[in-house]
Amino acid sequence: MQRFDPPICGYEAAIHQATHQQGNLWLEHSNINWSQLQSGFSCALHMHQPTVPAGPDGAFISHLQYMAEHPGEGDNHNAEPFAQCYRRLADLLPQQIAEGCNPRMMLDYSGNLLWGVGQMGRSDISGALNFLATDALMQRHIEWLGTFWSHAVAPSTPIPDLHLQISAWQHQFFDLFGADALARVKGFSLPEMHLPNHPDTLYALIEALLESGYRWLLVQEHSVEQPDGTALTGGQKYGPNRLVARNSQGEELSITALIKTQGSDTKLVGQMQPYYEALSLGRQSFGQQQLPSLVAQIADGENGGVMMNEFPAAFEQANRRQRDDSPNTAAINGSEYLEWVEASGLEPADYPAIQAVGQARLFEQLGDARGADAVSAAITAVKAGDSHFAMEGASWTNSISWVEGYSNVLEPMKQLSAQFHRRFGELNSSSPSYHQALLHVLLLETSCFRYWGQGIWTDYAQAIFARGEALMGLDAAA
Repeated sequence: MQRFDPPICGYEAAIHQATHQQGNLWLEHSNINWSQLQSGFSCALHMHQPTVPAGPDGAFISHLQYMAEHPGEGDNHNAEPFAQCYRRLADLLPQQIAEGCNPRMMLDYSGNLLWGVGQMGRSDISGALNFLATDALMQRHIEWLGTFWSHAVAPSTPIPDLHLQISAWQHQFFDLFGADALARVKGFSLPEMHLPNHPDTLYALIEALLESGYRWLLVQEHSVEQPDGTALTGGQKYGPNRLVARNSQGEELSITALIKTQGSDTKLVGQMQPYYEALSLGRQSFGQQQLPSLVAQIADGENGGVMMNEFPAAFEQANRRQRDDSPNTAAINGSEYLEWVEASGLEPADYPAIQAVGQARLFEQLGDARGADAVSAAITAVKAGDSHFAMEGASWTNSISWVEGYSNVLEPMKQLSAQFHRRFGELNSSSPSYHQALLHVLLLETSCFRYWGQGIWTDYAQAIFARGEALMGLDAAA
């Protein structure tokens, strides 16, 4: 079979086999004293650099490469500090382990970044990531989280492309680190922490995650609610929940969710606040079980002075303090925690049910009606009484809309996606034309083209759209 670059399709059967292995994959490596544990802290680092058409003759390159080649523009002088952030855990963790600490970290790297590191020939970074993904000892300390390949925001991504984004990332990871490493990727991190709240989009997302072998999802506290529309209780924020999706036809699916609590993400992780918060927590009741409370947080792993400069020392200090002073609190990764919870006798069906924020009001308006038209009518009715009500989902921040003012990106996204599925939906994913068309569809959905406002970033999106449309037109005419 032909190998494509980037490796985003063509190995679906091998990936399905790797991602659908049964049984515990983390608990057998765990060295935590669960019997004395009262609380835990779980931190994740999110890493991303978009792909931009800014190389020679408009070639696709990593934005990290663009930064390195244009150091005088904006904050581009941070290119090398960013690059070191992408690899430094391969140094930090072995040092901590040698000191008798028991560190943990979850990693979320976009497919763009993983591809871009290889494009740049940065073997120092790729070698460090290979160590973190495949070394036998690191299996105890590092958990990789799946994500969308090109950092798309789920609520405004065309529904048929949710699965494509998930699968493309799995292809990239499989190509770099192998089947065994991919088999251990059971948690999922949404770009921008952007959880859909439209019933059909959320249902499609969870369906795609389950079909792709994922067992749990990290969600932002204020992006979810209890079934009656109230906020999560204090206890719910520190334990497993069951995120339920009900589509417009009344069908339901659910997936386990861990809660990222609110706050300034970068500072909280950069200064290891989850450890210090966990010190104040104890076990809590889940049915007949007493479970250690878990404080979960995620932050950009490179952005800002705190993460670039303060995080390493704070990480080392927190793990040393845990080693010396707090044996009842431990660093725990998400899958490790959930496997222990299930081994203790609980099942995902036992977890408290939650749903996407705003759905209680929508379902109350919807009543017993079914169908996409009925849902649309219910949304319109709720909005008529509350102009702030929205079905755009909720992300890490409520100050940014990924929809308003971006019709010049969103409409091309929809058009290119529709053309792709009309033209290539039935073709074998191992064909070169399918691969190139898919690449342009995925790249156009990158959130960065709708984060920095109008200008060069929306121009990048327009260029990707034009190329993708031309590619599909040429293929159709061939």
